[in-house]
Amino acid sequence: MAKQTDAIALLKEDHKRVKDLLKKLDETTERGVATRKKLLDQIQMEKKMHTTIEEEIFYPAFKEAAEKKDDEEMFFEAVEEHHVVDLVLPELKNTDPSTPQFGAKAKVLKELIEHHADEEEKEMFPRARKLLSKAELVDLGARMEARKKSLSGKAKR
Repeated sequence: MAKQTDAIALLKEDHKRVKDLLKKLDETTERGVATRKKLLDQIQMEKKMHTTIEEEIFYPAFKEAAEKKDDEEMFFEAVEEHHVVDLVLPELKNTDPSTPQFGAKAKVLKELIEHHADEEEKEMFPRARKLLSKAELVDLGARMEARKKSLSGKAKR
């Protein structure tokens, strides 16, 4: 078997990739219409794959392993934060990239996603490491990797 990436390492890689794209988007100007559109498409694709693997594979495993009320609350909050991003992203896509409104909405999207990723990395992931064994995390990582490949194949068609 190839390198074994555990679920948390995989999700952190996704976070870094999306944060980098959001930073680039935030640094664009109203003249960079084509760049803004391209970056937004990349962010949307990355976000779609990431939230799908989290919601289909990682979050259910976390919820099932949950021992405390706090764990369950963390799960529901993470799902709701995905929902909020799902509301903001289409609105941003429908905003003219040559306007100041686009820049403002892009900044809000960046702040939402960064807050969510930071919370997962500081609270949910350390808790998941306590609740799930190394073997379980590697198994989840392999399942998430496979699901991502199937999603990226569909996205490229």
